[in-house]
Amino acid sequence: MPDYKSLIRRYYSELWNAWSPAALEDLISPAIVFRGSIGTTVTGIEEFKQYVNRIRAAFPDFHNHVDELIGEGEKVVARLTYTGTHRGELFGFRSTGKKISYQGVGIFQFRESKIVSGFVLGDTESLKQQIAPS
Repeated sequence: MPDYKSLIRRYYSELWNAWSPAALEDLISPAIVFRGSIGTTVTGIEEFKQYVNRIRAAFPDFHNHVDELIGEGEKVVARLTYTGTHRGELFGFRSTGKKISYQGVGIFQFRESKIVSGFVLGDTESLKQQIAPS
């Protein structure tokens, strides 16, 4: 059985932290069903790419720190800390230039060494409070 926890580490380090298109193609199933940390749900790799680009536009320096990983069979749970600088529209808030940090948890399922589903809950209330106008 593949080391799915290592694949999740790669998912965050290469896809989300380094914005690697090659990692996205290597790790994501064409039929992915994904709910992201900001509450957006996408189906299929093309919608997933659009979601990644939306986050990148809002936080070009978005960084995902894996605080904890738990794996069982084809599933991995990750506890995360997200950081970045708000540089683009999100939740109706225009760029503020504010540094953000919020927590999240993701549950991932693999098939044939690719992520087929992801369900990520982020502390969006904390994020909204941080990017709301003062």
